[in-house]
Amino acid sequence: MEYSGLLQQYAPVASEEFVASAVAKAAAGMDRNRNGEVYKFCFGALDLTTLSGSDSVRSVTEFVGKASAVSSRYPGMPDVATVCVYPAFVDVAGLGVEGTNIGVTSVAGGFPAAQTYLEVKMLEVAMAVENGADEIDVVMNGGEMMEGDFDRLANDLELLRREAGNEVAFKVIIESGMLRTPEEVYRASVLAILSGADFVKTSTGKTACGATPAAAAVICSAIKDYYLRTGTRVGIKLAGGIRTVEDAVLYYTLVEDMLGREWLIPSLFRIGASAPLANALLAAVTGDAQPYF
Repeated sequence: MEYSGLLQQYAPVASEEFVASAVAKAAAGMDRNRNGEVYKFCFGALDLTTLSGSDSVRSVTEFVGKASAVSSRYPGMPDVATVCVYPAFVDVAGLGVEGTNIGVTSVAGGFPAAQTYLEVKMLEVAMAVENGADEIDVVMNGGEMMEGDFDRLANDLELLRREAGNEVAFKVIIESGMLRTPEEVYRASVLAILSGADFVKTSTGKTACGATPAAAAVICSAIKDYYLRTGTRVGIKLAGGIRTVEDAVLYYTLVEDMLGREWLIPSLFRIGASAPLANALLAAVTGDAQPYF
């Protein structure tokens, strides 16, 4: 498909002032969302992540086992939305969440840099789905994005979307910290959506700059523009350096302001984070300051 022409139908974010204003508004409105119900929601919207070079069958099994036991140890707490693992651990994670409402997310497609053969990316996505992944997170090629090779970039993503299949939630990571301007973040978000993303995700968490409120505001703007054109809702996933309850509440408030409460459901709002944020949210709700994960 020819994506460059489609992209021209979407006006980029007007200015950095627009972004700064949206972030300032959210920061000023956070008080209304500093409460237990929001903390519970954010916990239930977690893609609880372990993507370490030291991951093993044993460590992933233990990690997923703890995730599966949260609601029994802390009655009233929701399950996390998914556990997020490398492709080699999808089957291990699937066994660990069996009998719960927790899904399995797999990074795939040459994560975290997308710098490998397209055929390898396609095979990795297909194998992760075959082994039981409910959701797939792939990375947009940052070099192609920054050089303006939009057609190649988006057509490759479209192939990965097809490989994942329509029953699997498909999240595209734009690596927003690599992009230099709000316009680039906007274009990357629109290209992700046009190529089949169910969610636009900020970051891999493997670069120096992860999620930022400014990037989240631009992604929300792209999602809103697409919704106004098509009536189709696309989700947002914030990931990369989100560790505190205050971080989670700020992003929650920003999405509420820019997209509306309709987006504040786990099928449209996710936070990708590891143990620190999960522990912080648990402590904020239960009062148990002892780290669980």
